[in-house]
Amino acid sequence: MPKLALKIDVDTYRGTREGVPPLVELLKRHGAGATFLFSLGPDHTGRAIKRVFRPGFLSKVSRTSVVEHYGIKTLLYGTLLPGPDIGRKCAPLMRQVRDAGFEVGVHTWDHIRWQDNVVERDEQWTLAEMSKAVERFKEVFGAPPHTHGAAGWQMNDAAYRLQANLGFQYASDGRGGAPFQPVDASGNDMGVPQIPTTLPTLDELIGLDGWHAGNVHEYLLGLTATPPEYGHVYTLHSELEGMKMLDTFDRLLAGWKQQGYELVACEALYAQLDRGKLPRRRPKMGEIPGRSGLVAV
Repeated sequence: MPKLALKIDVDTYRGTREGVPPLVELLKRHGAGATFLFSLGPDHTGRAIKRVFRPGFLSKVSRTSVVEHYGIKTLLYGTLLPGPDIGRKCAPLMRQVRDAGFEVGVHTWDHIRWQDNVVERDEQWTLAEMSKAVERFKEVFGAPPHTHGAAGWQMNDAAYRLQANLGFQYASDGRGGAPFQPVDASGNDMGVPQIPTTLPTLDELIGLDGWHAGNVHEYLLGLTATPPEYGHVYTLHSELEGMKMLDTFDRLLAGWKQQGYELVACEALYAQLDRGKLPRRRPKMGEIPGRSGLVAV
């Protein structure tokens, strides 16, 4: 049976409190596994305002209602309002996700700080941010994390290299096709195997070519009609699929089950890898249709 892994990025305090519980219930109803990647430090979403100057950002925002999806209060965190500490305030809820049988991992410490800075930062800065997330994860779950999924698909070479030293077994930090072993500019292995997101996200599709919340699942199901050798990875966000677009996600889950997919956590794809035969590839930053800026590809 082909596998389709569900990778859930939990970016914000509101997304943790309000988006995660409905997703857990929906996934349980469908008998689906999933990987929940948590933001573990302060919610500073309001500081993303500087992205307004990035090429393509305003066109993307005009297609998806940022205020509706994130809420006014969230958009003020880190500016006019102090950013709540997600890991401290939501630790019991996070443990409930694990106890319900879902894989849990690290998304980031401070989502906005990582997404807006990591590409240009050095190893010392990167290690500090990743270490804070790992230590908080241990505090919350009583065990070290074994998977990482970068906020906004933003990475640098130091981040790849550090993952093995920090105890991660595999990661899903970028976009692409088949799993691979990342290498540096000299061709040397760095870090852990990568299992990239293979499918576009809802916010990349809605508003383009007539796709909206009521029919966008049809496009995605068209992309998954023929299963790839290593399976698919679909990234969703608790702030979107866990809230306003829960019904859209429900239709996707039903459609993927009809197509014969086993809906799993990312660790199920990792478990079937032959690490000795993974292609060795150099990650880079590149463009993805429907998304402003560059992401790891």
